[in-house]
Amino acid sequence: MGFFDQLKTGVGIDLGTANSLLYVRGEGIVLREPTVIALNNKTGKAIAIGEEAQRMMGRTPSHIDVIRPLVNGVISDFAMTQEILKYFLGRVKKNVFYRYIQAVVAIPTNLTEVERKSVEDAVVSAGASGVHLLEEPIAAALGAGLPIDEPNATMVVDLGGGTTEVAIISMGGVVVSESLKIAGDKLNDDIIQFVRDDYKMMIGFPTAQRIKMEIGSALASDKKLEMRVSGRDLSSGLPKEITIKDSQVRIALASSLKQIVDVIKRVIEKTPPELSGDILKNGIYLSGGGSLLSHLDKLIEKEVQVKTVRVEDPLTCVARGTGLAIENIGQYKNLFALSVQPVHIE
Repeated sequence: MGFFDQLKTGVGIDLGTANSLLYVRGEGIVLREPTVIALNNKTGKAIAIGEEAQRMMGRTPSHIDVIRPLVNGVISDFAMTQEILKYFLGRVKKNVFYRYIQAVVAIPTNLTEVERKSVEDAVVSAGASGVHLLEEPIAAALGAGLPIDEPNATMVVDLGGGTTEVAIISMGGVVVSESLKIAGDKLNDDIIQFVRDDYKMMIGFPTAQRIKMEIGSALASDKKLEMRVSGRDLSSGLPKEITIKDSQVRIALASSLKQIVDVIKRVIEKTPPELSGDILKNGIYLSGGGSLLSHLDKLIEKEVQVKTVRVEDPLTCVARGTGLAIENIGQYKNLFALSVQPVHIE
């Protein structure tokens, strides 16, 4: 690392659809917040960002909007994304002397040139002086300590909030990959739709998330689970409470989980034969918050017939990968996405 690089604050950013994490060079992960902003429409100003804004979801008056500016891993509201990043970077930009921020940002593999440029522009306009883009599967593999530089296949399945990234990595690059717009958020939507169809009751996104985390699973287990859920009766408009069982949640999630398994199979089918043997030997590695769904690893192993393991601390895996890249930027510069050159502001 050069002398001037040392004078910059190095930041690794996992800008996720559901949550964002920031890694600061020499400090580790310093911030983990929902990618959510609450906007007062009367004043046009943000009144809350992150955890505080998340708590407002579904509970605000008409003049306050709670916005998630990323959809399926893509920036859908540039101004709000910029505000969130400015707030996050402001929390790590403490020392005036180290006012230049060099950032490594994790992105989905299937982003277009325009979408990649919008990520760059958002990070630069939020206060960074230099930006490098790192594809999420590579960041996840780095964060998990997997051997990505060797002529050997490493298969990573990163299940985030908006996208599921499936990639075969060898020699420091992505050999085969697919990005599926089905992940944690879609599973929540599946639960909302199931409750609406079967119980004629409307529940919110936070309630669906809680159902998924507490009793959701990919395969049946010996222990039967259920929970009480409150919502609004669609026929009367009055409050209503039901009991939902784990078996019903599995039915709700089945279609989306099948699509995730199918894309994993497709990526393996496209893989060169020599690397296919490596996958059979090394297995499949799951990362991202979506991988925490109970028994998901067992479902994939059962359907694909390949050993499947969840990496250590899957929620922070991508952020740790961007952190490793920013700590050793010279060593890992060949891993950065080449389609968009780093932007520098004098």
